[in-house]
Amino acid sequence: MLAKGKKVAAAALEASEGDIQYRNGGFEVVGTDRRISLFETAARARQMGETLDSKDKLDTVLTFPNGCHIAEVEIDPDTGKVDIVTYTAVDDCGNVLNAMIVEGQVQGSVAQGLGQALTENAVYDATSGQPVTGSFMDYGMPRAHDMPVELREATHSVPAKSNALGVKGTGEAGTTAAIAAVMNAIANAVPNGAADHMDMPATPAKVWEACQRAAQGK
Repeated sequence: MLAKGKKVAAAALEASEGDIQYRNGGFEVVGTDRRISLFETAARARQMGETLDSKDKLDTVLTFPNGCHIAEVEIDPDTGKVDIVTYTAVDDCGNVLNAMIVEGQVQGSVAQGLGQALTENAVYDATSGQPVTGSFMDYGMPRAHDMPVELREATHSVPAKSNALGVKGTGEAGTTAAIAAVMNAIANAVPNGAADHMDMPATPAKVWEACQRAAQGK
């Protein structure tokens, strides 16, 4: 893409292609203040009947992103309601190419994981097999009030050695981590091991029953 851009920028800036360099989001003539932005270069390319679009394919071995997620929960034993007070996520997705996108992917995946842990359940009629939770009016999709009061994110990047960019995946970070973090937090919060083997989703009814068993020492 940069090679194509240098050619277009050289024509636009009336300079030799060898004198063009890419820096800080634009092409510029070395040693001068003459420059053209990447987006302007793309527009010029279209006017010339060309494009900066580039495609390439590279087969690489698997990468293994990792991280640590910790959930702090508060439980009302009278209702079984679970509030996620603080959620901390530290992830290694290799080199971060776009911090905003990585942050959004972690937030979205955490929301999905919380939904599986706390609210989502496909229910079918035992006789007919008809889905009872057939619409979002009935199915427990995670919503804004199910998200943590405080969500803290950080990255601990260790570049992957299996690809040229040094990147790893991050889109599913919270879908796996949030499930374990939340269910373990609930198990830790309810005394006497009463919630140690609770099946997801940890609905208020299930959590309330666990709290009752804990109070009775069962």
